[in-house]
Amino acid sequence: MDVAYVNPFINSTIDTFKMMIMTEIQPGKAMLKSEPYPNYDVSGIIGLSGNAQGSIAISFPKITALKTVSKMLGMQIKVVGPELSDGIGEIANIIAGNAKQHLEKYKLSISLPNVVIGRQHVLASQKGIPTILVPFASELGQFGMEVALKTE
Repeated sequence: MDVAYVNPFINSTIDTFKMMIMTEIQPGKAMLKSEPYPNYDVSGIIGLSGNAQGSIAISFPKITALKTVSKMLGMQIKVVGPELSDGIGEIANIIAGNAKQHLEKYKLSISLPNVVIGRQHVLASQKGIPTILVPFASELGQFGMEVALKTE
């Protein structure tokens, strides 16, 4: 497993939060995810294909997702609805798109974002594809990024 592909996603997440959400975030120690934890309330997921296959997900507790999208939009979002879903999907899309530029050797294509909303849901990894979990901390709350990519 080549874990060098994780750094472009970490850097893209930091840059996206700084530029789009005007928030500094601090990555924690990247680790191999052990199922079935952690669990989340809101996740934006992008599929990756090309010379590597997998996905990236950015996942939040509900309150952190609401604060993040509220700050990004410049207006308070208080309920889970279309604004939250669209905002989380857009964040995931920007992160994946920016990271893709630094992974040209894989000739990646990215899917449209999918957003999963559900109390304490778990993102399961595809069999045979290891998942790297990177926790992040910010003034808006903690969240996680999961990168699962099987390289050839």
